[in-house]
Amino acid sequence: MKTKEELIDDLLDLAFAEDIGDGDHTTLSTIPADAKGRSKLLIKAPGVVSGIDAAIKVLHKIDPEVKVEVLIPEGSEVKPGDIVFTAEGSVRSLLMAERTLLNIMQRMSGVATMTRSYQDKLNGLHTKVLDTRKTTPGMRMLEKEAVKTGGGENHRIGLYDMILIKDNHIDFAGGIEKAVERAKDYCNKTGRDLKIEVEARSLDDVRKLSEMPAVDRIMFDNFSPEQTREAVKIVAGRKETESSGGITIQNLREYGETGVDYISVGALTHSVKGLDMSFKAF
Repeated sequence: MKTKEELIDDLLDLAFAEDIGDGDHTTLSTIPADAKGRSKLLIKAPGVVSGIDAAIKVLHKIDPEVKVEVLIPEGSEVKPGDIVFTAEGSVRSLLMAERTLLNIMQRMSGVATMTRSYQDKLNGLHTKVLDTRKTTPGMRMLEKEAVKTGGGENHRIGLYDMILIKDNHIDFAGGIEKAVERAKDYCNKTGRDLKIEVEARSLDDVRKLSEMPAVDRIMFDNFSPEQTREAVKIVAGRKETESSGGITIQNLREYGETGVDYISVGALTHSVKGLDMSFKAF
């Protein structure tokens, strides 16, 4: 299985292949090979900055000789006019890196900004906001990194690092008990130490799952705040609890006040507006 760094490297290879192809012919035709210059990452809208390390990776993959000075650290709240970092080196390299660098940073900063706005709604509560697998293909590692930058926490990265038994699994397996039993047996037989989370569709499901030693976390799927409060009481701290489905920034606080441990929000990564910024010569 590939590491996070290997996946990011693959993403950059693909990004360069689709953007640069066999050469940035505008730059190659107008800029001398020995031209040197400086560019700045300029913020044009308020938000939370994320993706600085990824941006540096882009620059150094194009040209290891480019020098970068970071002026504002990852996770900082920024405003129009702020300069996050400067880069100095070959003008050709700066121009070729520009679009890929911006695409990644704008997306990651948008995710971090969205996440911060959600987590801020939960101030004073122990509840944490979680991301989901509803990510941009190829950018999952970076988007989940941005969620953490924004103050949220990561759910499972993919299908391989946690068992999440949802409604379809339960129905195909023939019920909650069989699904959980098979999941635990699979972990034992394969030597995998994976957390097991199960989706509950009713308070009766919550009661069953609360009594199952193999279950680590119970997901309350599309429960109302009132149902969630009752479910949290049933679990009584014996398992981790998570709310999912139908939760917006408008009702997030109400769910958090039920005492649930986590609230998963797909919008953190699937409904994000990129943070406006530019990479300008100066």
